[in-house]
Amino acid sequence: MSPDDLLAALDPEQRAVATALRGPVCVLAGAGTGKTRAITHRIAYGIRTGVFQPQHVLAVTFTARAAGEMRTRLRSLGASGVQARTFHSAALRQLGFFWPKVVGGAPPRIVEQKAQLVAEAARRVGLGSDRTAVRDLSSEIEWAKVSLVVPDDYATAVAALDRPVPDGNDALALARLMTTYEQVKEERGVIDFEDVLLLLAAMLAERGDVAQEVRGQYRHFVVDEYQDVSPLQQYLLDQWLGGRQELCVVGDPSQTIYSFAGASPHHLTGFRRAYPNAEVVRLVRDYRSTPQVVALANRVIDETRRAGGPAPLELRAQRPDGPEVRFATYADDESEAAAVAAEAARLVAAGTRPSEIAVLYRTNAQSEAVEEALAAAGVGYQVRGGDRFFARRDVRDAMVLLRGGARSADPDQPMAQSVREILTAAQWQSSPPAARGAARERWDALQALVVLADELAAATPTARVIDFVHELDERAAAQHAPTVEGVTLASLHAAKGLEWDAVFLVGMSEGLLPTALADSPAAIAEERRLLYVGVTRAREHLQLSWARSRTPGGRASRQVSRFLAPLWPGERRSPAGGNAPRTVSADPVARRVAERLRAWRDEHARQTGVAPTRVLTTTALEAIADRRPRTHEELARLRGMGQQTIATLGDTILGLVAEAAAPVG
Repeated sequence: MSPDDLLAALDPEQRAVATALRGPVCVLAGAGTGKTRAITHRIAYGIRTGVFQPQHVLAVTFTARAAGEMRTRLRSLGASGVQARTFHSAALRQLGFFWPKVVGGAPPRIVEQKAQLVAEAARRVGLGSDRTAVRDLSSEIEWAKVSLVVPDDYATAVAALDRPVPDGNDALALARLMTTYEQVKEERGVIDFEDVLLLLAAMLAERGDVAQEVRGQYRHFVVDEYQDVSPLQQYLLDQWLGGRQELCVVGDPSQTIYSFAGASPHHLTGFRRAYPNAEVVRLVRDYRSTPQVVALANRVIDETRRAGGPAPLELRAQRPDGPEVRFATYADDESEAAAVAAEAARLVAAGTRPSEIAVLYRTNAQSEAVEEALAAAGVGYQVRGGDRFFARRDVRDAMVLLRGGARSADPDQPMAQSVREILTAAQWQSSPPAARGAARERWDALQALVVLADELAAATPTARVIDFVHELDERAAAQHAPTVEGVTLASLHAAKGLEWDAVFLVGMSEGLLPTALADSPAAIAEERRLLYVGVTRAREHLQLSWARSRTPGGRASRQVSRFLAPLWPGERRSPAGGNAPRTVSADPVARRVAERLRAWRDEHARQTGVAPTRVLTTTALEAIADRRPRTHEELARLRGMGQQTIATLGDTILGLVAEAAAPVG
C-alpha cells in the first residue's frame, strides 16, 4: 500500500492520528472508534514515508491478544519488523538480554503464582494464611508494587488514599508482610512479574550504557490503553523515553476499570500537563455499534460528568439503525439464565454464529447458572478466563501432528486440505459430535485450528503447512488464541477489548452492579465505567436483565442497578413467571429533533473549540428532543439547561426544534 492508500482507508480523525508522526500525540478514542486501525496505520504510514524505521518502533499494549492482533494488522499493512508487545513481554525480553552483562549469569526464575510465597511470609508475620486471605494479601502486594509504594510508606499511602487494608489487618502488619515477602523471594532465588518491570527500570535508571543501548534501539513509542497504565509502567516508559517526546498514547478515561489493581487514568487525563505541546486527537465516530446501543452507552457514561469526573467522549454512531435495546426483569437467577439461553439459541437458529454471542456478568460466580442453562438448551459455550487455548492437551497434541505432517505434506495440495487430513488423526471430523462434553470441547478446539488454516490460506494462497505451524507457534507465544465456536461467558473485566454481534448483560441489580464491595464514590464511578464497557461490547443486539430473587421461590428483595433505574422501562408480567423483555421505542420526531440538535451542537463545538457537552449536555439534548419546548420558560424547566445557555443559545435551540419537529412534507 502506498502512503496515500493508507490514508484513504481512514476517516478524517483517524487520518489526523496517522499523519501526526512526531510526538507527543494523545489520542482520546471512544469505544468502537477504530483506535487500533488508526495507530497501526500511523505506524505503517510513518514507515512508508521514511519517518520511522520498523526496528526502532515499540508498540506497547496490555494483553498478549491485543499485541498479537496489532502484529497481524501491521504485517497486513506491510509494516513487519515492528515490536508490538505487552509491557511485561517487552521488559522481560530486555531484562533477559542485559542481565548477563550487568549482573552476570541467567536471570532469576519468575514465579507464575506468588500464593505459596505470600503464604509463607504471612505465617512468619502471624497473619492469616488460608486460601482467601492469601489471595487478598497477594493482590495488595501487587497493588503496592505497581503503585511504587515501598513497605516503609505503605501505612501512609493507604491512609492518604482511604484504601481499606485486606481482611481488616493493621497497615503496619501489611508493611511487615511486604518486607518478609521480599525476603522469602530472595531466599528462594526467584522474582515475580512486578519485579521484571522494577528491575529493568532500575537498570535503565542506574546504568547509562544500558539506557543508551535501549534508547538507541527504540526511538518511537506507541502505548495503547493508556488509561490503564500504572505508576510502575509509567516509570518504565519514562526510562525508555529518556526525556524524548516521540510518544503516542491512546486511551479512553471512560474505560478505566482496573484502578483496584493500580491503574490510573491520570497519566492520560494529565497528558497535556506533562507535554504542553502535545497534539490531541479525539476519535468519536463509533463504527462498532448501532445507534440504539450507542445512545444507551452515552446515557450511562454521561453521569460521570455530573458526578464530578472528566467529561466523557460522546460517541456518534456510524452504523444504520438496529434493534432496540431490550430490558428484561425475571423472578430469579434460574429464570434469567434460562431465558438468556433460549434467546441465544434463537439467535443461533436465525444465523448468528455462537462465537458472536456473549453473556457478560460482574463476577465469575454468576456463570454457573448460565452454563447450566446453555447446556440444557444444547448451545455450546466457552468460559473466558478458563484453560488457555494453547495449554490444552488436545491442542498441544494437534500441533505435534502438524509439525510432523508439515515435513511430508504434498506441496501440490492446498494447505487447508492438508491440515484437515492431518487433524483427522487427532479425531477431528467435518461435523461436530451430537453431545456436549469433552468430545465436543475437543472438536471445538480442533475446528478453531481448521478455521484458522482457512483464514491463512485465504490471506496467503501460497502458504504451506509449515507456514501454518509457524503461525501457531507465534500465536502460542503471544497467547493469541483463535476463535472457538461457542457462546462466550465472561466477566465484564475479561470482556474489555472484545466485541460481539449480540451481548447479554445479566445480573444488573444492586449488590451485583455496583458490587456491594464498592463503598466509595470512586469505586462506584468505576462500577459505572464497567457497565459502560459492557454496553459498548455489543454491535447489534443488546439485552440487559436482572432477577428479583437469587433462587426460585426466594424473597424478591433485589432492586435494579442504580445506574439503570432511570432508564428501565415499566414491567409487564409474562406467562412464564418472569417479566417479558421490553424495548424502549424512540419517538421518530424526538429522534429527528435529537439528530438535528446533535449535528448543530457538534459543529458549534468545533467552531468554538470546546467539547460538545460544554455547548449542550446529552441530558439536556435528550430532554429538549422529548419535550420540544417553544419558549425560553419551557427551556428553563428542563434538566441540564442553565440560564447562561438559554440567554446565549436559547433562540437558536428553539428554532432548530421548531424546524426539526415540523411535519415532513
